Amino acid sequence: MRYRPLSHAIAALCGVTLAPLACAADEPVADVVVVSASRAEHGSFDLPASIDVVDAARIRDNQMRVNASESLTAVPGVVAQNRQNYAQDLQISSRGFGARSAFGVRGVRLIADGIPATMPDGQGQAATFDLDVAERIEVLRGPFSAIYGNHAGGVIQLFTREPDGPPAIETTLSAGSDGARKADVIAEGRAGGVGFLLDASRFDTDGYRDHSAARRDQGMAKLTFTTGADGKVTIVAGALRQKDTQDPLGATWATYLRDPRANEIDASDTQTPRRTLAERYDTRKSIDHQQGGATWEQRFGDDRLRMTVYGGNREVVQYQAFSRAFQASPSHSGGVVDFDRDFYGADVNWLDVRPLAGGRLSTTAGIEYGRSQDYRTGYENFVGNTFGVRGQLRRDEEDTVSNADPYLQSEWQGEKWQFTGGLRHSRVRARVDDRYLSNGDDSGDLRFARTTPVAAVLYKVSPTLNAYVSAARGFEAPTLNELFYSGQGAGFNFALRPARSTHVEAGVKAIAGNVRVDAALFQARTRDELVVDASSGGRTSYRNAGRTLRQGGELSVAGNWSNGISARISATVLRAIFDEAVGNVRDGSRLPGVPSANLFGEVAWTDRDGRFGAAVETIASAKVYPEETNAEQPAPGYAIVNLRANATQAFGPWRLRAFARVNNVFDRQYVGSVIVGDANKRYYEAAPQRNWMLGASARYQF
Repeated sequence: MRYRPLSHAIAALCGVTLAPLACAADEPVADVVVVSASRAEHGSFDLPASIDVVDAARIRDNQMRVNASESLTAVPGVVAQNRQNYAQDLQISSRGFGARSAFGVRGVRLIADGIPATMPDGQGQAATFDLDVAERIEVLRGPFSAIYGNHAGGVIQLFTREPDGPPAIETTLSAGSDGARKADVIAEGRAGGVGFLLDASRFDTDGYRDHSAARRDQGMAKLTFTTGADGKVTIVAGALRQKDTQDPLGATWATYLRDPRANEIDASDTQTPRRTLAERYDTRKSIDHQQGGATWEQRFGDDRLRMTVYGGNREVVQYQAFSRAFQASPSHSGGVVDFDRDFYGADVNWLDVRPLAGGRLSTTAGIEYGRSQDYRTGYENFVGNTFGVRGQLRRDEEDTVSNADPYLQSEWQGEKWQFTGGLRHSRVRARVDDRYLSNGDDSGDLRFARTTPVAAVLYKVSPTLNAYVSAARGFEAPTLNELFYSGQGAGFNFALRPARSTHVEAGVKAIAGNVRVDAALFQARTRDELVVDASSGGRTSYRNAGRTLRQGGELSVAGNWSNGISARISATVLRAIFDEAVGNVRDGSRLPGVPSANLFGEVAWTDRDGRFGAAVETIASAKVYPEETNAEQPAPGYAIVNLRANATQAFGPWRLRAFARVNNVFDRQYVGSVIVGDANKRYYEAAPQRNWMLGASARYQF
């Protein structure tokens, strides 16, 4: 396999994308209003923070709307990988934070309609995002993320659209390579003062890799209504169900080279021919997730009171490929994970706005509380010589994590200067009550308390040019999955400490006619970074390392023209290293799972009436190391090209829309993601080669 160097891809794309920018017209571009950085409506251009918005068109018009990674590829500083494994969810990292998560999302806060998709311990699931009804996704990076507390190396917040206008119903059917197909139905509108938004969908795939079939059923409901003058109540509920989602596991480098779709052969299998680990143990996961919440917002002139409460339940049963020999250890918790989680929380905040010293002072004060309680059991994954079935009990415990975080954020905005400061005090408690006592009692608890300050200054050089600097402190407490095992093979690892980080950023935001440029330089120094301590028998334990360093830059350039041509380029360079030697990890080794550079670019065209559109996209990434020593084969860098087209037509009350995509046009073979620190060196997860998608929707307005 040969991969063109990333620098060639960047140079070529810059030539295609940036050349039209020199021909920009003088028409100004509209600012985008966001809420994530300041917790109140604010133009993104005047924020001293790196924040991008993925709008509804990018989410909706040219994708199957299954994975958030479909849309997040256009955001600088963020790496979002579809692992082609729906049993383990996406891999999402922000400026290197969260890159080593083996499953789910950690190090990045996930929020949907004000309700956290990240649990109090810092682990979250992006699969709960309902993309069919998304209005926008805000992506906040850098120092301002720290105002969200634990595991806020970045913040990704989804907002569903507001139900308004006459009632309408819409259905979409889509299909693609490897047996992918999806159907969804949406009903929305406003009647009798009540707005409603309802969505239900089913997604099926045979999977790109062997043993990776999945079915995902998802639904959501949103109701809005006013409460007197300037008051509003929003009620949301959502559900996600995945039954027996197959897990293809990772592959070794040799297996990946032999066949990127293949699973790893189980060397201990006595059958001829030998089965793969995934086949022999029938590795799979079932998920049943429901949640709901309500938000009351009351305005008093410019001031505002907002109260949010939420709760839910998540049940997971997972069959893993741990061998019987490994499970012989008394401390092993078995090869079947079964937990039932109840979670709930609340957030109350007050926004006060008043004139001060010739400017405007906006202050938000609030408190956030969250709690999750897991009833967790573990079982052997065999009965006699039959594998992939539930056997004897090996674990029985109750795990509870809670947080209580008061916060304060204030901004003074004058004619030229803007000063922002914030403070959040986080208290996190993790407790385990062990009821499986035949191998000892692992009961106990941990408490962490951290204060995370944020400060920033923005100077308006001109109406079309802003410059800013910002700084913050952040922290990442160990998640439950990182606490479960210690390096000595015993139970809970009560010796782990939170990772502490210091972030600084300097940036500029400029508008020239119809072109907008956002650029930032950043640095994050971390102490007590959590890294893999030992990994064997399918169990991974963690320890606190020494210092790590993340330094880099981000560039985003976007422009639109009256002839229907638009272009966008998002580029990131990132030096993420261990800043001191720890054990067998050398000073200067790269953090695993973090590419040193990545790039997204596109040139798009839309006709004068907005009925037809087409675009060419490029996605490129540098190589990625799969473990801390950098001794194993890195996943090579790659560059791929995608094509897309869409059409829209209206007939009276009907609106029809269709799209077509071809991804990886030149049929490149590449590793899409890595499993950091895998016990058996099964690090590599192949991305699809050339693949296609087609979709069509019909909407009727009553």
